[in-house]
Amino acid sequence: MSRRAALGAGAALCAAAAMSLATAGLANAASPPDVNGKTYSDASSALTSAGFKPVVSTTVGDQKSWSDCLVTNVVSRTVPPPENSSGSPTNEALVSLNCYSAEASAKGSGYSAASPEGKAIAAAAKEKADEEKAAAKPAS
Repeated sequence: MSRRAALGAGAALCAAAAMSLATAGLANAASPPDVNGKTYSDASSALTSAGFKPVVSTTVGDQKSWSDCLVTNVVSRTVPPPENSSGSPTNEALVSLNCYSAEASAKGSGYSAASPEGKAIAAAAKEKADEEKAAAKPAS
């Protein structure tokens, strides 16, 4: 084997080893459970049980406490341990929360009337109005 061929084979081997080390973390990363549409308190429990540390990355609305907000998106990431430590990487789940408590209207922001949450809020409001109307009717 010529010296040039030996150097080429050695370089290829080193490149392959570096590539396998670089992608090893990606191959081991698990996906977080699907918690979209759940309250943050329920989603947080499910994520923690699956080995993820929930981290709120974004919120919209401010009428609810985080535990009652609905999860709208989850993105996982692996955070490496601090340099020169014997720590291990941390699997985090970046969570986006929707904290509106009402249906959107001309007077304020909230859930879209086309969303499941907006439809539920509209239906509850209609039911309440119907009950109040029935209660206000004089008895015959």
